[in-house]
Amino acid sequence: MGSTETVWSDPAVEVHRLVVGPVENNVYVVRGRRSGRAVLIDAANEPERLVALVDELGVEVVLTTHGHWDHVGAVAEMRAAGVPVWVRTEDAHHLSGHDHLVDDGEVVAVGDLRLRAIHTPGHTPGSVCFALEERPVLFTGDTLFPGGPGNTSFEGGDFATIIASIENRLLQPFAGETTFWPGHGAPSTLGAESPHLEEWVARGW
Repeated sequence: MGSTETVWSDPAVEVHRLVVGPVENNVYVVRGRRSGRAVLIDAANEPERLVALVDELGVEVVLTTHGHWDHVGAVAEMRAAGVPVWVRTEDAHHLSGHDHLVDDGEVVAVGDLRLRAIHTPGHTPGSVCFALEERPVLFTGDTLFPGGPGNTSFEGGDFATIIASIENRLLQPFAGETTFWPGHGAPSTLGAESPHLEEWVARGW
């Protein structure tokens, strides 16, 4: 697995990460250890590296956290390699193509893996986070970072909406020890970030 870094694991599941593209996007591969089957979160860039993971790590599905250009640059190549791409309806028009429209609460099942889609609008109307079922692991795309919410100044972004998404859909339902892995940069835990929610609201970003 030389092209990726293993950043989290337990006896049944491993999470790999690689950083790609000009704005250093995180791409995650969540893989069941027993089945060898995996999903990839955000086909962002450097398609030759991502397509190689189909064989290397058993990637069978691409899950898209949102439709901004830096998160979907390798979508066409992944689909050409036979890997279906999932995205929310609201952001689907940003992609060169897609294969499945993700419903809120839908569970993606690949082998023994179960990832649940959580619609978290605000950064974009179709932003989605993915929770690894029965484990304290969450993939937040550009909805939540260490230190605050994602940028809402782009077209379709809305600060009040992203704050509501973070508070009601992430901080309240999930335990504080849940580690979240964002679309760029380092991870954190929900418990480390939740005390700062009001600070983020007061500063307005």
